Amino acid sequence: MATEAVEAMRTKLAYFGRMLFDRHLTDACGGNISARVGDYVCMSPTYAGQKRQWQLNAEDILVLDRDGNILEGSGSLSRESRVHLTLHREFGAYGTGVIHSHPRNLMVFAAAAKPMPPVLEANLKFGEVKVIDYAPAHSPQLAENVVGALRGQEARIAKHGAGVIAPWHGVFLMGKDIEAAFDAVERFDTNAYCILQAHAAFGSTDMLYKERTALVTAAERFGKDV
Repeated sequence: MATEAVEAMRTKLAYFGRMLFDRHLTDACGGNISARVGDYVCMSPTYAGQKRQWQLNAEDILVLDRDGNILEGSGSLSRESRVHLTLHREFGAYGTGVIHSHPRNLMVFAAAAKPMPPVLEANLKFGEVKVIDYAPAHSPQLAENVVGALRGQEARIAKHGAGVIAPWHGVFLMGKDIEAAFDAVERFDTNAYCILQAHAAFGSTDMLYKERTALVTAAERFGKDV
C-alpha cells in the first residue's frame, strides 16, 4: 500500500510535529497534524504530545484511508481525527495540509474567545481569524463548526491557508499543503504576539489597530489582495 510519496509525507509530518513543539506552536497537551496524499491521509497518532512530546518517527505517523481506517502506523487515532477527515473531505480540492495546535500567544485569544485581526502585512491575506461557536472537544459538532467557519475561505486555502479559533481550545487551520499550513500557524502566533506586546507596552492596542487600518488602506492602494 505505502507509496514513496506516502512514506515521504510520514517523514515530513514527524519533522513538522517536532517543529511545532520546539517553536511553542503547540504543547504537550495535544494538537494533531495531517496531510492527504492521493487517496490516503497521513496523521499524527493520539497522545503525540502527552506521551511522546512530539518526538515522532516516520513509522509512528498513521496512514488512513479517507474513512479513517488505519492502514499503517503505530498507535491509535487522534481524538480530533474527525475534524481532520471532515476538512479533507470538504476542502480537499483546495488544500492538503491540516494543523490543529495550541500556539502559546494565540491561546490568549482562544482563552478569551476573541477573534484576531491581522496587524502585520504578512497576515493580511488571512483576514480576521474568526472564533467559532463553542462545541466540546472531540465532538461531531466541533467538526461541523470548524468546517462551517471555513466555508467561503476556499480561495485562501488554495492560495496559502485559512484558520479559525476554537474557544478555550486552540486553532484549526488548513493550508494548500503542510508547509503552507505550518507557515500560517507561525504567522498567526507572531501576529498574536504583536497584539499582546502592544497592549503590554502601550497599555492599549488602539494605536496598533489604527496602524492596521492605515496598512490595509495602503495595501489596497497598491492592489494587494487583503
